[in-house]
Amino acid sequence: MTLAVRIRHSFGDFTLDVDFEAPPGLTVLFGRSGSGKTTVINAVAGLLRPDEGRIAVDGQTLLDSKGCVDLPPHRRGLGYVFQEARLFPHMSVRQNLRFSRWFRKGRRADFGQVVEMLGIGDLLDRRPGALSGGERQRVAIGRALLGDPGILLADEPLAALDEARKAEILPYFERLRDEAAVPILYVSHSAAEVARLATTVVALENGRIAGQGPAAEVLGDPMLTPLGARAVGAVLSARVVAHHDDGLSELDAGGVPLFVPRLAQATGQTLRLRIAAQEVVLSRARPEGLSALNIVPGTIERIRPGDGPGAIVSLATPAGRILSRITQRSARALGLAEGMPCHAIIKSVAIAPQDVGGRD
Repeated sequence: MTLAVRIRHSFGDFTLDVDFEAPPGLTVLFGRSGSGKTTVINAVAGLLRPDEGRIAVDGQTLLDSKGCVDLPPHRRGLGYVFQEARLFPHMSVRQNLRFSRWFRKGRRADFGQVVEMLGIGDLLDRRPGALSGGERQRVAIGRALLGDPGILLADEPLAALDEARKAEILPYFERLRDEAAVPILYVSHSAAEVARLATTVVALENGRIAGQGPAAEVLGDPMLTPLGARAVGAVLSARVVAHHDDGLSELDAGGVPLFVPRLAQATGQTLRLRIAAQEVVLSRARPEGLSALNIVPGTIERIRPGDGPGAIVSLATPAGRILSRITQRSARALGLAEGMPCHAIIKSVAIAPQDVGGRD
């Protein structure tokens, strides 16, 4: 099932003009605040009518400005998860979950399967006021899924949560991506969320598409910085090899050993790993006598000077493309040049838990 979106819409001096397809899986609309992400998702939901465009899901037209088609939101067969859970406070969790089913006919999602997937079986008799923020958001996701949507929309669903609640919710979105037969269009300005969740990324900048493709390609492109240089980083695929007694987990990334703070994932499981460019130090020769455990050999692909004193250096390594954010002065002092062998140095503690995804 594929979502095709082509819309143009103006707000004063700002014009949104995008054309993309969201294939099966989880597609993230990624960019700064004001780049047009929420406008896109609201147009798909039918909450905003763009000046012109066409939106279709698997050939079913939801909007066609030329053909005078504009289905109302309740006829589009979409589920929407907002930043806030928006549950009915006077209803139990069970009643909130069943509410969306009253408006859908025909095939119905399996109630027990959705409850199990989201881990909310123990919450069914509670009311929203007795739930944590993360629990309320899981119930909101379940309510959207039980409406049998053709596609699930999520507008920054973790933005209102603290880091602990975000860590609670992220694995459930990973399960939805991998197990639910529902394409997901997800709005975010968090590089960590994109790296963990995205099957496809559509990066927006000033109302235009700056780039699109797999997360590793978009976040790892030194020419594409929709959130600025601090959001740039590598997205690697790795396999859990071992959990050590000193509190570290050992990963295998393309034959390169990487050590990170202990993970919950079982040995043998594959996962995604984001390494922010500012956490990577470079050395032309393999260094010795360092406290850093992760030293990855590679070859410099590209050096991109920034607008200020910084530069982004892209390395091709056996583990995948790794980016390093250093000063232009350091690049000159090291004599860095494209095609030159180089080593990426990464501290284990620089890899945060939220930068490690459960599956790849």
